[in-house]
Amino acid sequence: MNLIPLILLGALVLLVGWLVAVYNGLVTLKNRTDEAWSDIDVQLKRRYDLIPNLLETVKGYAAHEAGTLEKVVQARNMAMNAQGTAEKAQAENMLSNTLKSIFALSESYPNLKANENFAQLMTELKDTEDKIQAARRFFNANVRDFNTKIEVFPNNLIAAKLQFKKYEFFEANGQEREAVKVQF
Repeated sequence: MNLIPLILLGALVLLVGWLVAVYNGLVTLKNRTDEAWSDIDVQLKRRYDLIPNLLETVKGYAAHEAGTLEKVVQARNMAMNAQGTAEKAQAENMLSNTLKSIFALSESYPNLKANENFAQLMTELKDTEDKIQAARRFFNANVRDFNTKIEVFPNNLIAAKLQFKKYEFFEANGQEREAVKVQF
């Protein structure tokens, strides 16, 4: 009996099995990364919905802070219209910075800080910000895993042929890393 055809057939089966395993692993990581991005979107939508109510509450107490409120509205609109990971990250970082100025306003207006509606909105917004940070970390962990998987040899050969592309990390920009500067 000739063993060479059986050995070749066995090698072919192993190769096909390995290709299937690599492909399925890439698809799984891609889907997890897409899901993680969706989690960020859900939290961002929640934040977008809270901001108008927060601004209306602040307007009643800090009417002469219209410039600060206008910056928040502009940042929110830019963030809502941003496309792609990098543009979205930059716009969201800018929105986070402008929201910090609203938090600082409450320190200057004791009546605003004591307002029950404002306090509840601030609690919800802080909770949302915490969830956004957690979603960012989850997304970035999935991006790291996916990018590593498509870059290591020999997976990179298969990933390139199947047109798997690297994801961009959701990163804080230099401005977000700095302490907030509030001016009245």
